[in-house]
Amino acid sequence: MLKIEAIIRPEKLEAVQARLQRIGYPGMTVTEMEGHGRQKGLHPDWPKGLRVDFLPKTKMEIVVENKDKNKVLKAILTGAWTGEPGDGKIFVSQVKDAIRIRTGERGAKAISMKETTKSR
Repeated sequence: MLKIEAIIRPEKLEAVQARLQRIGYPGMTVTEMEGHGRQKGLHPDWPKGLRVDFLPKTKMEIVVENKDKNKVLKAILTGAWTGEPGDGKIFVSQVKDAIRIRTGERGAKAISMKETTKSR
């Protein structure tokens, strides 16, 4: 399993979410945050010279099966892209285990969107 964390523009979240839902990944965790990278707090639509230290960003996290990595990354890249500085970053890391608290399911079963009725 892999954890994919994407830091994107807030206004691109709906587009990314729609693309992920189309490929069977409707679930994610989203955090509103602030930050900056190379653009150093500059926004391309602001008047020249206007600067803030941090810009609004959205962090989305999703855990996927290894086999789905490329299609999930493509959905995020396509949905989040504007071609301007500040489009964001994607980080991919290994997940050793996952546990669905309600049912006790582990691993890939714990991240599956298929409904289960198993009780602990």
